[in-house]
Amino acid sequence: MIINDSDPLSIRIGRYYQKSRNIPQRNVLHVSFNPDSVAMSRQLFERIRARVIAHTPDHVQAYALTWVKPYRVGCMSITSAFTFGFDKAYCSSHRCAATRRSPLFNHRTATPYTDYGIRPTMSIAATGFERAKALIDRGIRADNSQPAGTAYLLSTSDKARNVRSIHFEKIQRRMTDWIETEVMTSDGLENAGNILFYFTGSVSVPYLDSLQFIPGAIADHLTSAGGKLSGSRQMSALRWLEAGATGSYGTVVEPCNLPGKFPNPGLVMESYAAGRTLLEAYWQSVQQPGEGIFIGEPLAAPFDGYTAEVQQNGILLRTRILPPGLYQVLHAENPVGPYRTLPDFIEVANHQREITLPDSGPGYYRLEPVSVIGQPEHTRHGPRSSGKGTTQMDGAL
Repeated sequence: MIINDSDPLSIRIGRYYQKSRNIPQRNVLHVSFNPDSVAMSRQLFERIRARVIAHTPDHVQAYALTWVKPYRVGCMSITSAFTFGFDKAYCSSHRCAATRRSPLFNHRTATPYTDYGIRPTMSIAATGFERAKALIDRGIRADNSQPAGTAYLLSTSDKARNVRSIHFEKIQRRMTDWIETEVMTSDGLENAGNILFYFTGSVSVPYLDSLQFIPGAIADHLTSAGGKLSGSRQMSALRWLEAGATGSYGTVVEPCNLPGKFPNPGLVMESYAAGRTLLEAYWQSVQQPGEGIFIGEPLAAPFDGYTAEVQQNGILLRTRILPPGLYQVLHAENPVGPYRTLPDFIEVANHQREITLPDSGPGYYRLEPVSVIGQPEHTRHGPRSSGKGTTQMDGAL
């Protein structure tokens, strides 16, 4: 976590987040710069980032910023600049040009710095402490809540900003038995509750004050200046957080309507519902994030965790965190082992949420992936438990 010591609000947000998430002091980094400008110069940024990198422990995999301004470094967003370093390849070389792709796009990894040498960044952005506190509290309430919320995919009359809608029906079919998804033709959702995702395309989104978001909800609108967190004629992504969402995204310079510069709703929904944190799921959904800022509570993980129940025919494991593939089951009488390999293999299908394990009596069970479908070998870290990337899934009964 990075705190600007020249910004009293950043200090308060940082202290509250550190306490709320039990962040070790060695993981809290301090910088100092004028917080009044929306943009930071490249020269100043590079000095600040060099200092941050020099003091970042090697085990840290991501950054959380604790300010609203500045939200831009030259042509890059502040979150992408901290992630990649300032690099014009992540900006359009001319109007409407594509940019360099993120190595995190469509790759599931809980250890991006270990795997790729980059630390994805999200800003805990708020215009006041009470709003920041409410955002952080929502993220913590979301953890392992297993919400039964709804994803709303709105196809609007704004043709230029409605480019993501071409995939909405395909996403809806893919989310069957995974996330309740509604595709609507409307310029705005009104008087709806239980919202888990809301993706649309428009300059401004109406009726936000009539909506109720579930803790952990993600929402964004495709438009040119959603990432301009202040002083824009278009709706700022901050309005989503103020309405009750826990994460949002917007671009800080003119991106044109290239879908690759905005979150892919299907990818973020798939990853988030499989137990990823908000930061992980959002970053994995944007192909060209150089001009876009990620804001919200980074560690929110509504679908992380699992439950286990002993039944007559075995142990019923309920979880979303197991990628499809083949798993070996191991058992031990105590957590340190030795673990005994059971003869049974468990095959997990895509979107399978209930798995029956063999019952070898009280003790500790471990699932180790033999093969995981749909991921490059170097990104396979297996399931997650308690919010940490692991090579197996452990549980006690």
